[in-house]
Amino acid sequence: MRVVALDPGRHRTGIALSDPSGTLASPYGVIRGQSLRTQWADLVALLTRLAEDDTGLAAIVVGVPVRLDGSPTDFTDEARGLAERLARRFPVPVIARDERLTSVDAEARLALTERDWRRRKAKLDAAAAAVILQDYLDER
Repeated sequence: MRVVALDPGRHRTGIALSDPSGTLASPYGVIRGQSLRTQWADLVALLTRLAEDDTGLAAIVVGVPVRLDGSPTDFTDEARGLAERLARRFPVPVIARDERLTSVDAEARLALTERDWRRRKAKLDAAAAAVILQDYLDER
């Protein structure tokens, strides 16, 4: 079964998906919207489709932003709220996970293969979700 990770943001939520064995994470895509609330229907539709796929979903990992010192950001509560709503909606474990420095890591990895910063920016949210997911898979 696969594991999906979300890197939620106000205007874009990056999505990553594991391979069926739950070993490797890959960027999957981005959902765009004016707010996390307006992205909800698209997120639910995507997660429902993934859950109904032949391989199914084992878990949903949600990145929760915190500052370097561990204190909450102005988006921490929204990300935790998303995790809580998903836990009520889907019958799989929903894991809220610290996403500290994942965008920096993803940007550095993308820079190795993509020189154009505009193209890197378009891929960054999904790449950050893949970093969150790979960290989770490696710790299991």
